[in-house]
Amino acid sequence: MTTTLATTGGTAPTPAAPTPEDLKVTWTRVLRSEWLKFRSLRSSPLAIVVAVGGMVALGWIFSAAAANRWPVMRPQARLRFDPTDVSIRGYVLAQLVIGVLGVLIVSGEYGTGSIRATFSAVPTRLPVLWAKLAIFAVVSFVVGTVSSFAAFLGGQAFLSSQHIETTLSAPGVFRAVVGVGLYLTVVGMLGVALGWLIRHTAGAIATLFGLLLVLPGIAEALPDNWAPHIVPYLPSNAGQALVTVRPDAAMLAPWTGFAWFCGYVVVALVAAAVLLKRRDA
Repeated sequence: MTTTLATTGGTAPTPAAPTPEDLKVTWTRVLRSEWLKFRSLRSSPLAIVVAVGGMVALGWIFSAAAANRWPVMRPQARLRFDPTDVSIRGYVLAQLVIGVLGVLIVSGEYGTGSIRATFSAVPTRLPVLWAKLAIFAVVSFVVGTVSSFAAFLGGQAFLSSQHIETTLSAPGVFRAVVGVGLYLTVVGMLGVALGWLIRHTAGAIATLFGLLLVLPGIAEALPDNWAPHIVPYLPSNAGQALVTVRPDAAMLAPWTGFAWFCGYVVVALVAAAVLLKRRDA
């Protein structure tokens, strides 16, 4: 079908009307849409730079400082010294950045009201949740793992000046370094889940910080006969067992603790999925 152009006398094809297949909502299209939205979010590149730069910089600074103090370090401190922990300790900062970004990729849409357009395009809603979760899980794992290896390898170079470095082949070291990427991935997924559950940026971030930082601090005030039954099972304490080369006797085993942490996130995601289907946009 063509339309006559009065000014030129020529003809141009009229765009064909979209077919039902063109309008069909598919997993691939939802995933592509959410990836484009993630890339266009102004906070995304900034948060990734801060997470990577902060973790690597802190790991190198802590390692250089430890190597400088080593000649005057007390014997008790030398016995407790863990070269892996010193170099990857920056994940404590990275977890906050990754968690906040996980909240923002959801709550940001509620804040601007664009979530209504998203749900108009994807009426079933749940594919949006899973697409955001999948994209951010991959991003978090890549960012966390790359940062962890960079922090570890650079940190060991500083520690080698005092011959106190370790290697990836040492017992528990490779698991701890890769575990940082896994831990940050689950933290990011927790942030996404809280974003769906609370839908308000400040409230979701406050909840995230409370779970990761405040709750363990409060738990230290528990009576001695209660602490062993509660403290190791708190979300961040359980998850961080995976990144510890020399676990404390009071901590859960590395993979057991990580499984507990994943369990909390699964519960949060199931609750988010149920509420997403029931609540208005």
